Amino acid sequence: MDEESILLKKEERIATITLNRQDKLNALDWPAQRLLGQKLDEVAEDEELRILIITGAGRAFCAGGDVSAQKSRVGMKVAERKAGMKVNLKNPVKIRKMSIPVIAMVNGAAVGAGCNLALACDIIIASDKARFSQAFVKVGLAQDYGGSHLLPRSVGTKKACELAFTGDIIDANEALRIGLVNKVVPAEELEKVTKEMALKIASRAPLAISIVKQSIYDGFERFDLETTLEYEMYTQGFCSDTDDHKEGATAFLEKRDPNFKGM
Repeated sequence: MDEESILLKKEERIATITLNRQDKLNALDWPAQRLLGQKLDEVAEDEELRILIITGAGRAFCAGGDVSAQKSRVGMKVAERKAGMKVNLKNPVKIRKMSIPVIAMVNGAAVGAGCNLALACDIIIASDKARFSQAFVKVGLAQDYGGSHLLPRSVGTKKACELAFTGDIIDANEALRIGLVNKVVPAEELEKVTKEMALKIASRAPLAISIVKQSIYDGFERFDLETTLEYEMYTQGFCSDTDDHKEGATAFLEKRDPNFKGM
C-alpha cells in the first residue's frame, strides 16, 4: 500500500524517514515520491524536532526511480509528464530548505535519483556495503533529482562528469575518497554511529544550527566573501540576543552541558 512505502518515526527529537519498498530496492514511483514529500512537510512543520535521518529499509538505500513505472509513462503527453515531475521533484528542495539538519544514512545501493536524494542531505554516513551510481545514461535518461547541481558541488566538475557520463558504480570507500560522503562505517555500526551524530547535533542550539545551515549554502551558492561577512555580522548579532546564547555561555563558564530550548 502507498501509505506503507514511506515510514516516519519520531523519537528523542529525531525524525527518521525510511523508504520502504524493499521488493523494489526502495525505488520511488510517483505515489511514493508524493508520500515522501508529505512526510518531509510533516517533519518541517514539527517544531519539536531537531534533526532528520533519511534511510532505506532492507538492503538498499534507494535504487532511484522505479523503471517499471517509468515504462508505463512512455508516450505520456509532455505537459502531463512535466506536471507529475514538478510535484515530485520538489523533494530535494524541501530537504535543502529544511531548517533542521538532514542526515542520509546510506545502508546499501544509492543509484540515480537515490544517489541524488542522499546528496540533497547535509551529511551522508554510509555503510561499507553502500554503493553509489549516477546510472541515468544507462537507461537513456539525463540526471534528475538535482544531480547536475548537487554532484559537482560535492566532488568537483571533472569527477561529476566522469560519474554522470559513465554511470559507473563506486563503492563506499571511493565515495569517501572523492568527498561524496562524510563517513564510512561497518554495516553493523551504521545505525549506532548515525544516531550518535544525530544526538550530538540535536544537543546544539537549534536556532544557531538553522542559521548555520542556511549560511553555508548561501555562502557557497549565492554570496561573495564580502556579502558573506556582512550576513555573518547580522546572524551573529541575532544569535547573541537569544536565550540559547546566554545559556551556552553560562554553561561553558559553569563547566556543564547546556540545555538549549531554541529561543
